[in-house]
Amino acid sequence: MKLQMSRIIKEVKDTLKETLSTTWTLLKIMIPISIIIKLLSGLGFVDIIGNTLSPFMEIVGLSGELGLVWGAAMITNIYGGLLAFSTLAISHSYSVAEVTVLATIILIAHTLPIELRIAQKAGVRLWYMLALRIGTAFMLGWILNKIFTTFNLYNDSAKIIWNPGKIDPSITGIIINELKNYALIFLIILGLMLLIKLLKISGFIDKLNNLLEPGLEFLGMSKQSAPVAIIGMTLGLSYGGGILLNETKSGKLTKKDIFMSFSLMGLSHSLIEDTLLMLSIGASIYGILIGRLILTIAIMLILIKIISKISRQNFQKYLIAKPLRRVIKKE
Repeated sequence: MKLQMSRIIKEVKDTLKETLSTTWTLLKIMIPISIIIKLLSGLGFVDIIGNTLSPFMEIVGLSGELGLVWGAAMITNIYGGLLAFSTLAISHSYSVAEVTVLATIILIAHTLPIELRIAQKAGVRLWYMLALRIGTAFMLGWILNKIFTTFNLYNDSAKIIWNPGKIDPSITGIIINELKNYALIFLIILGLMLLIKLLKISGFIDKLNNLLEPGLEFLGMSKQSAPVAIIGMTLGLSYGGGILLNETKSGKLTKKDIFMSFSLMGLSHSLIEDTLLMLSIGASIYGILIGRLILTIAIMLILIKIISKISRQNFQKYLIAKPLRRVIKKE
């Protein structure tokens, strides 16, 4: 009994240590970038990005002012984009088709400064992740717009039920809100770490890996990457990426696993919370979830073909950043 209790205490201590390490790694990325973003936003940087995007919004069939919404989401986060959208929606009426296209491109490309830095820190080239997410966002937005206009779909006005709530714009309010977010990140990562430990002890992880192995191999990954990929896809890239950073340091995954995992999570992540958010502004689930998943699978299959055609040396040179090149695990 004492031996069992001692083992439990050790597992809890190890989990807390891993959680603190993972959270601290994330916060070292998030805090400085968040401060920079706040400063740049105050200087009108988001407006500049929005105005720059305005001419390109026509490519996906949207009006220019919605470039500000996507710009806000890309630079800050989804909530920043939705806040900008709620302001525009007061004086503009948007169809379900327009909202679906907008929601879809936001879902693929948002919170870029933080999420791209997490991917880069884990060892995936920044230019690649940037091109993948923005390029795929435009691609899916264009495809959905063509389908909606060709078949005359979703022309009704979107019903918006999302409410941004009260926001304290003071410095004190911003700091308190950020501290709450960081505390929540710690608690979620702690919960995830404990859950993974319990699932490993119970043997569920092994069963899950065996179940998902065919699908993951189909998408170019090994079964060892299954738990992280699932966390990223369901809860978000920051959480999946944070745990993946921990796995990168341990050398448990191959360079290809990490590269393909971030590619998958970059295109389809936080499928639960973010999907519900976009449904609350009137988007169609066929675009924001079904369409997104279909294109994600297609892009992953294309990536597998591309990687199989290039040499290992070029793969590491052009697609893998320095931190991941030091991974010792034999490929």
